[in-house]
Amino acid sequence: MRRDVFQAIADPTRRAILSLLAAQTLTLNAVAENFDISRPAISKHIKILNECGLIEITDKGRERYCEAKLEKLNEVSVWIEQYKQFWETKLDALETYLDQLQKDKNNDSLS
Repeated sequence: MRRDVFQAIADPTRRAILSLLAAQTLTLNAVAENFDISRPAISKHIKILNECGLIEITDKGRERYCEAKLEKLNEVSVWIEQYKQFWETKLDALETYLDQLQKDKNNDSLS
C-alpha cells in the first residue's frame, strides 16, 4: 500500500508518537511505554510512520531506535499554505463588507 504524510498525521496516536520522537530518539519499547495501547498496535503505527518517511528505525545491538525525520511535514505545510491564502482573501473581503455595513448603519442613524 502506498502511504503518504497525510495518512501518517491523520491518526492522533501517530501524531503523539511524532511529538515524542521530535524531542528525542527512543527505542520501540520506550515509545510503547507512553501509550495505553498494545505493543503490536504501537508497532503498526511505527510501521506506517516509517513507510511515510517521518521516522527512521535504526538497529543498535538488541534495540531498535526510532528517530523523527520531520522534513516530510513540509508537504503538509505547502498544502495548507494554499488554503491559508484562500481564507485570508475571503476574510479580507468579509472585513470590507462588514466595514461598509457599519458605515451604512452610521449614515442611516445620522439621517
